[in-house]
Amino acid sequence: MTLSEEERWKAVLDCDPIYDGKFFYGVKTTGIFCRPSCKSKNPKRENVIFFDTAAEARAWGLRPCKRCRPDLAEFQPQKELAEKIKGVYDLYYSDHGRVREELKKLGVSRNRMSQVFYAHYGKIPGEYLNTLRIASAQKLLIHTQGSTLQIALQSGFESLSTFYTQFRRLTGVSPKEYRCSVLRREESR
Repeated sequence: MTLSEEERWKAVLDCDPIYDGKFFYGVKTTGIFCRPSCKSKNPKRENVIFFDTAAEARAWGLRPCKRCRPDLAEFQPQKELAEKIKGVYDLYYSDHGRVREELKKLGVSRNRMSQVFYAHYGKIPGEYLNTLRIASAQKLLIHTQGSTLQIALQSGFESLSTFYTQFRRLTGVSPKEYRCSVLRREESR
């Protein structure tokens, strides 16, 4: 299907994702090329040139837009954001301040982060963080002699009651019962 210049221009003005991959457009004045769905400010028509492939745009000396990433076969900004959020949680789950600090660097509201994270992982961030913290607590209960309070704090819980509630909810037993049952199993081997 060959599109006329006017059809292509209309797709650019409409930011129509249906045409992504079918053509690209370059802006002569900025030296950048984009996908038709790019949300950047619409350029002046006289500054636009159309290309069938990203390679043609590059050959013309244009560089890919950092917003719509026409250089990637499949650009999924939401997936990328969800993975970054998850990476922050995986690294800093036990340090609330650091989690907040690192998430702030992503430049997205907490509400939007929650929506994106839930859409990709099927859990709200708090639920995921609790899962990580309980997994950490389980390891500490087995491999250290730390008190329940020490383990709760080391795992990222800010209160003992929240730790007990979440631990029981996710494991079905209290931290003490968990430690005792695992140790009994290991002794009977």
